[in-house]
Amino acid sequence: MSTLVHQQSQTFGAHPHTDAPDHEHHHDAGGNTVFGFWIYLMSDCLLFASLFAGYAVLSNNTAGGKTGKELFDLGYVAIETLLLLLSSITYGMAMMGTLKRNSTKVLLWLAVTGLLGAGFIGMEIHEFRHLIEEGNGPNRSAFLSAFFSLVGTHGIHVSSGLLWLAVMMYKVLKNGVTEANRTRLMCLSLFWHFLDIVWICVFTVVYLTGAL
Repeated sequence: MSTLVHQQSQTFGAHPHTDAPDHEHHHDAGGNTVFGFWIYLMSDCLLFASLFAGYAVLSNNTAGGKTGKELFDLGYVAIETLLLLLSSITYGMAMMGTLKRNSTKVLLWLAVTGLLGAGFIGMEIHEFRHLIEEGNGPNRSAFLSAFFSLVGTHGIHVSSGLLWLAVMMYKVLKNGVTEANRTRLMCLSLFWHFLDIVWICVFTVVYLTGAL
C-alpha cells in the first residue's frame, strides 16, 4: 500500500513540473521574437540613415527646377502627419486591449489605426501624382530623385504595416488574443511607432526645412 501511495504521489506531483517548462519556453520564445525584431529595426535605421544622407547631399541639386519651397504645401503635409501620429495613439489603445484579452476592443482600435494609416498613404499618393503631373517627377532632378526615394520608401513601409495589420486583425478575429498574437502585435507596435519617428524626421528635414 505504501508503495502504491508513493507511486501515485510521484504521478500527481509530475504535472506542475511538466507545465512550467512549457510556459517558460513560450515566454522565452516571445522574448526572442521581440529581440529579433529589434535587430531588424536597427537594420532599417541604417537604410533610412542612408536615404537621409543622400537627400542632404542632393537637396540643393534642382537642375534649374523648382525647389522644395515652391513645391511643398506645409498645411497638406501637416494633415498627413496628424493622421500618422493619431494612428500611433489608436494602436496604443489596441495594445491596452490585449492586456485584458479584449478581442473586440483590439479589433476596433486596429481598424481605426488602419483607416488613419490608409488616409496617410492616400494623401501621399495624391501628392506624388500631383508632382509628377506638374513635371516634377523623380527624373526631373537629383533633388526630386532623393525626395521620392526617401518619402516613397517610408510610404512602402507604412503600406507593409497596413498589410500586416490586416493579417493580425484576421488572426485576432479567428483565434482571439492569444500569447502568440500578442507577441506579433507587440512587434507590429514597435514597427508602427518606428515609422512615426521616421516620419517626424522626414517632416522636419524634408518638408519643414525645404519650405523655409
